[in-house]
Amino acid sequence: MSRARTDAEQVEVVNTAFYEAVERGDFEELSAIWLDDEISCVHPGWPVLSGRGEVLRSYALIMANTEYIQFFLTDVKVTVLGDTALVVCTENTLSGGPAEEAGELGPLVGQLIVATNVFRRTEDGWKLWSHHGSPVLAENGEEEDDETPA
Repeated sequence: MSRARTDAEQVEVVNTAFYEAVERGDFEELSAIWLDDEISCVHPGWPVLSGRGEVLRSYALIMANTEYIQFFLTDVKVTVLGDTALVVCTENTLSGGPAEEAGELGPLVGQLIVATNVFRRTEDGWKLWSHHGSPVLAENGEEEDDETPA
């Protein structure tokens, strides 16, 4: 007998499904995850996109122009308050575009993105209301040394 999932577990399942749909380039599944009414999205480096048409069009463009993408989610934290849920996480993203030669994958690029995903409970389950991704600036690994050698 399986126990019923908590709201937080349900939200985490939908959050994971969102990233998996992007990885597979499954536009229909991705569309089904988003709310039908006013939604918003901020991709790293992009302006705010508002409305279902504009947001979904952006994902269609990303999917059409990305040969390979994979997300490794870390630091996932889910908070549920009533019919609203907030997921914050780090997207450890690996992606690549087509190479110059047909059938070849171009160089892979890794990037850290901090994401905030907001979900609303509906009659059809939890749906994505807003996604905001912000790049994490890489640290150079050098620490400043306040002490000067004698």
